[in-house]
Amino acid sequence: MSRLYDTLRRMEKQKRRPDIAGEADKPVDLLTKAIEAPGELLPGTSAHITVGDTSRLVALTDPTSLGAEKFRALVARLENLRQKSELRALQITSAVINEGKSLVAANLAVTLVKHFSYKVLLVEGDLHRPSLPDLFGLASMEGINQWWQRAQQDTELAQYICNLENIPMSFLSAGSPYDQPSQVLQSARFAEAFVHVSGFFDWVIVDSTPMSPIVDVNLWSRLVDGTLLVVREGVAPIKALKTGVSGLDNPKWLGVVLNEASEFDRVNYSDQYYGAKKKATKV
Repeated sequence: MSRLYDTLRRMEKQKRRPDIAGEADKPVDLLTKAIEAPGELLPGTSAHITVGDTSRLVALTDPTSLGAEKFRALVARLENLRQKSELRALQITSAVINEGKSLVAANLAVTLVKHFSYKVLLVEGDLHRPSLPDLFGLASMEGINQWWQRAQQDTELAQYICNLENIPMSFLSAGSPYDQPSQVLQSARFAEAFVHVSGFFDWVIVDSTPMSPIVDVNLWSRLVDGTLLVVREGVAPIKALKTGVSGLDNPKWLGVVLNEASEFDRVNYSDQYYGAKKKATKV
């Protein structure tokens, strides 16, 4: 995660006086501490997810659907990008609310676990409006915001990571809503903790905020290796999309996920593809 390491280096340099001789030769304290991880990460809690058949977590409830197949295709593309440049942590954003970025983040994380057996951490990066626990049928839980507010107790961020019992995936909740999340995301303390826990996973998927009018996407972009943009047909105004994209400093775009596109008949996908496969087997 070279991008996150660069962020830690910048934060450490800002803490130092450039006029002190030999200062440049000193080790980067934040980076050194962050990568000195113990041999095993011990999450704080465990929980059982409850997802109904009507849930849109298709990667979990309907693995033969077109939607689930699309997420497997997305993983294949990310794997291809990973062969060309370092890619472990990514954020998922959108232009405005109600474009399905949280669903995309959750389905992507589940796909990486169920179909590719990766060790995955799903992070609720929207500290304003937490929603992922509801999506997984989980009770409200403590998370990043509580960890931040208990700074004097010197608790580890890993203590707020939850192991999901019926799917081998880890989840870091935002916790209760926080009205000043930029204080958390731009702090050296959070950057250090984030790189520490991220090192234990193959993939880290961050469900970020919409691009506009929230600054959090820019802050998350310093901590991840790339950004996926979710655009829902008929929802995102073109002006809002352009404004959001132009307002990001260095998002390192990975691609665009077009949500609820109408050019493909999704209703009969399972029957047409998997049904045809079964018939062919009988011949």
